[in-house]
Amino acid sequence: MALENVPYQSGDQYDETDSPWQVVGSVTEKISSVIFSGTPLWWWLCIIPSSLLMLVFFFTLGSVAIRGTGLWGLKMPEVWGMAIVNLVFWIGIGHAGTFISAFLLLMRQHWRSTFSRFAEAMTLFALAVAGLMPIFHLGRVEMFYWLAPYPNSMWLNPQFRSPLIWDFFAISTYGLVSLLFWYIDLVPDLAAMRDKAKKNWVKFAYGIFAMGWRGDSAHWAGLHRVTYLLAVLAAPLVISVHSIVGMDFAIGNLPGWHHTIFPPFFVAGAVYSGFAMVMIFGVILRSGLGMQELIPLRHLDNAAKLMLITGLLVTYGYMVELFGAWYKADIHEIETVLGRVIGPYAPAFWGMIICNAVIIQAFWFKSVRRNPLFLVIVSVAILIGMWLERFIIVPASLSYPYQESMFSTWEFTVWDILTVISPFGLFLTAMFLFIRFVPIIPISEKQTDVIDEATAMREAREGSH
Repeated sequence: MALENVPYQSGDQYDETDSPWQVVGSVTEKISSVIFSGTPLWWWLCIIPSSLLMLVFFFTLGSVAIRGTGLWGLKMPEVWGMAIVNLVFWIGIGHAGTFISAFLLLMRQHWRSTFSRFAEAMTLFALAVAGLMPIFHLGRVEMFYWLAPYPNSMWLNPQFRSPLIWDFFAISTYGLVSLLFWYIDLVPDLAAMRDKAKKNWVKFAYGIFAMGWRGDSAHWAGLHRVTYLLAVLAAPLVISVHSIVGMDFAIGNLPGWHHTIFPPFFVAGAVYSGFAMVMIFGVILRSGLGMQELIPLRHLDNAAKLMLITGLLVTYGYMVELFGAWYKADIHEIETVLGRVIGPYAPAFWGMIICNAVIIQAFWFKSVRRNPLFLVIVSVAILIGMWLERFIIVPASLSYPYQESMFSTWEFTVWDILTVISPFGLFLTAMFLFIRFVPIIPISEKQTDVIDEATAMREAREGSH
C-alpha cells in the first residue's frame, strides 16, 4: 500500500509492505504537488479576503503616521494602547516556530519535522507584524532609526534604559537568527523544486535561491553543522526575547506590572499562543492539502500535550499574580485586581481565564487531542484569551495608577479595532503565499522520519509473529 493511500483515520500507520523507496518517493511527490499542481479553490477563498484585510492594515498604519497616534484611544494615564498590546501578542505568536526548530531539534524529537517549516515561516511573518507596532507607536515614524545606536554628528545616543531600545535589539536579533534558521534548512527543498520544475523560468527562480545545492555529502555535512549551531543560538533567544518584553512591564513601578514572575510568565504565554496558531495551520494543511499521512494525529497529539503544559504554566502565573496582590497588601495593587475581577475590565478578565485556563483542560483527554475540529476550536479560544491577557496587562493596568484622581477606563476607537483586526491580513497573506510556493514540510527530514517509523513498525510486526 503506497503512502498516499493510507486512510484518513489511520494516517499515523504504514503497511508492512511499504518499501523505503515507495515511502521516499511518495513523500516527495505529496509535498511538491502542492506547488506544481493546480491551485485549490479554498486557497483563493482565503488569499483574496486576506489581501483585502492587508490593505486595510496599511491604510490604518498610514492614517496613524499622517494624522498621529491620537487616532488611537491613547490618553493619560493609558499612554500604551493597542500598538503595544499587538506587539506582545504577535511576538508571542512567533515563538512556537523557534521553539519547535531549536528546542525540539536539540532534544532529538523527530516529530518536529511535521511543523517546523511552516512554524518557522509563521515566526518571520509574525515578527514582521510585531516590528511595525512600536515604530508607529513612536508617533514620528520617519525617526524610527533613532532607536539604533548609529554614528551621528550630534552625538545623540538612544536611551538604553528605554524598553523601546530593548525591543529593537530583541526583535532584530531574533528575526535575523530565525530567518537564517528557516532559509538554510529550506535550501535542499528549493533545489528539489528546481529539479522537478518543467518551465525554465521556474527552474531559474528556484535555482537562484537554491544557491547551487547539489546534495553531495559535503553539502549535507555543512548543512547539519550550521543547523545545530543556529539551534544552539536560537534556544536561549526563545527565552530571552519574550523575557525582555516581560521586563518592559516588570521594571515599571505601576500596580499590576511590578512582578518578578513576568519574564518566565511571558515566555510560557508566548509558546502557548504560538503553538495554538501552529495547531490551526497544521489542521488546515492536513485537511486542505490531503496531508493526513504527513501530519499524523499522533503529532497533533504531541503538540496538544505541549500546549497543555504551557497552559498550566500560564494558569499558575495568573494565580501568582492574584496571590502577590493579596500578599503585598498594597491598596493600589488590590484596586487594580478588583478593577479586573469585578470592575469595568471584568468581561475581558474572565474571558481570559475561561479561554486560557479552563478550555485547555479539555486536552487532558486523548479523544480531544486527536480530534482536528476540537483542536482548532480550542486553539482559536486560546488566541482570543492570550490577546485578552495582553489587553489586561497593558491598558487595563495603566487605568489604575497610584494617583487615584487619574483613574480611567480604556475606550476603544474605530482605529483601535482596525489595529487589532487588520494585522491578520498581512500575516495570513504572507502565510498563504508561502503555502502555495514553498515546500511546507522539509522533504529530507520527513523522508527520514517516515522511513524510520515504517521500519520500526515492520520490525515490531515481525517480532510479534
